[in-house]
Amino acid sequence: MRLFVKAPAGRQRYNVLAALDAVTHRLYRFCNVGYINAESVGALLRQIAEAVPGPVTLVMDNARYQHCALVMALAKTLRIELLFLPGYSPNLNLIERVWKFVKKECLASRYLPSFGDFTNAIDTCLDQLPTEHKAKMQTLLTLNFQTFVDEPIIAA
Repeated sequence: MRLFVKAPAGRQRYNVLAALDAVTHRLYRFCNVGYINAESVGALLRQIAEAVPGPVTLVMDNARYQHCALVMALAKTLRIELLFLPGYSPNLNLIERVWKFVKKECLASRYLPSFGDFTNAIDTCLDQLPTEHKAKMQTLLTLNFQTFVDEPIIAA
């Protein structure tokens, strides 16, 4: 006998664009139900500029909407340096660790009957990162990266 789980029809999108302070682990985020584009990135940049005094370096992946002239000009006026990671390098981006944690902690193997429950689960988990999940974040967001500056290259 087949078991069917009642789910809402149609697809709804919930986007969370976020930046993570590598030292304090404070999360800055911009959420919407449309699409992430240059205007969304601009809203996040403004939020970061208001919260952090002085110059900021923001490490980003290589999404097309992050490279557009609007984002570059806004970042320059807000004194935010944009540092783009090489392609296919999610392990270098700390925010990817946060997304993996959120998926595991609040979404994996859970039935959420409505879109509101889905968005609430994500927002609650993100809100609890500095409090309830602080110990897990301390171990997850370490800055231990291996560098290969003077390492000999072994030819195969």
